Amino acid sequence: MAGSPTEPDDETIDAVGKLVFALETVEQARGHLYAFHHLTGTADFALGEAVEKLRKAGHPDWADRIETELIGLNVLADRWTFQVVEEYDDGYYGTFRGMTRDVADDLTDGRLHLHEEQLKRRRRTEGRPGHEMGRPST
Repeated sequence: MAGSPTEPDDETIDAVGKLVFALETVEQARGHLYAFHHLTGTADFALGEAVEKLRKAGHPDWADRIETELIGLNVLADRWTFQVVEEYDDGYYGTFRGMTRDVADDLTDGRLHLHEEQLKRRRRTEGRPGHEMGRPST
């Protein structure tokens, strides 16, 4: 029960819930960043195939230009996508994730989804198969 000695008050649960929601949004953004990384790499290899086909089709000038100007080009100053992903993971993402874990450890005994645990308690059908409470999250 919220407000009892074993669980924080509703305002704390709500605040940590909002923080966790923000982290989950960052997790989605991170997934998109990895998709960007994979798609950019896939496009770069497809450019290599396009260069081969342009050469075979008798267009060596275009093939040379794509090969020297576009294939392997940095996506940002001095960085390929893997470097962007690593910088994001080591910086913003790592800090965000660590801070969220620290707040949850301090305020909700490490339970990130305490709000959802409360919802599950209220919305499940006691004794019905598939509606078991299960272990608390950590």
